[in-house]
Amino acid sequence: MSQDRRYSFEFFPTKTDAGHEKLLATARQLATYNPDFFSCTYGAGGSTRDRTLNTVLQLESEVKVPAAPHLSCVGDSKDDLRGLLSEYKAAGIKRIVALRGDLPSGMGMASGEMRHANDLVEFIREETGDHFHIEVAAYPEMHPQARNFEDDLANFVRKANAGADSAITQYFFNADCYFYFVERVRAMGVNIPIVPGIMPITNYSKLARFSDACGAEIPRWIRKQLEAYGDDTLSIQRFGEQVITEMCEQLLQGGAPGLHFYTLNQADASLAVWNNLKLPR
Repeated sequence: MSQDRRYSFEFFPTKTDAGHEKLLATARQLATYNPDFFSCTYGAGGSTRDRTLNTVLQLESEVKVPAAPHLSCVGDSKDDLRGLLSEYKAAGIKRIVALRGDLPSGMGMASGEMRHANDLVEFIREETGDHFHIEVAAYPEMHPQARNFEDDLANFVRKANAGADSAITQYFFNADCYFYFVERVRAMGVNIPIVPGIMPITNYSKLARFSDACGAEIPRWIRKQLEAYGDDTLSIQRFGEQVITEMCEQLLQGGAPGLHFYTLNQADASLAVWNNLKLPR
C-alpha cells in the first residue's frame, strides 16, 4: 500500500483440505483490499510447521500478497530454524513474525536451543542479515506468563534491541492500554512502529474463552452487553462492529501506525470495520 500506515490480516493454518480452500478463498477476498501483508501463525511447539510453510508459500505465489510466517523457537533446534529460514528466503519471503511461541500442552517450560524471542531475533539476524523485516509481539496488557508489567516491558525492549523492525500487539479492547504501553517503551528508548492487533467480535463465548487464555481483558461494559444478547448472533455482530470500529478510530487518531486484523480465517467482520473506517484500498 502507498500510504504511511500499514494494514495486514492474520490467518491460522487449517487441518483439513476443505478448511485450507476456505482460507485461500478468504485470502483472495481480502487481497482485493490491497493489504500490506498476510501473516500465518505457527502452532504450539512448531506443531503446524509444514502447514504454515505451505500456506505462506501459497499466499505469496497464488494470492499475490506478501506473506509473513510466524516463527517460534520453542521446541525447534537451530538447524530446524535455519532450514525454514533458508526455504522462506529462497521463496522470496521478506517478513518474519518472530515469537517465543506457545508451549505445547503438558510442557512445563520452554525446550529447544533458544528460550526467548530476543534469542530468535538475534539468530535470524545472524543467519540472514537484513533480508527479513522482523516483527515481534507486544503485550499492552502484559504477557499472561510475565512476572509483572515492568518485567514484560523489559522483555519487549530486549526483543526490539535484538534487531526487530516493528511489533504487532496482542489484541485488546481498551485503546488506553495501547497508548500507555507505547508511551512507556518510547521512554525506554524503543522507537520501532508498534501496530495494534485487532480482534473483531462475532461470538461471545469463543471470545471469552480465548481472551481468558491469552490474557486479553474484555471490559465489563462490553462483557455485560454481550451476555445480554444471549444467542442473538446478529446483535452481537452489530455491537461488536461498532465497538471495534470506534476503538480503531481512536487508535488511528492517536497515531497508531496501522492495524493488524486477527481474522480467524473469516473476512466479513474485519472488512466491515475496514469499510467503516474508510481505509484506503
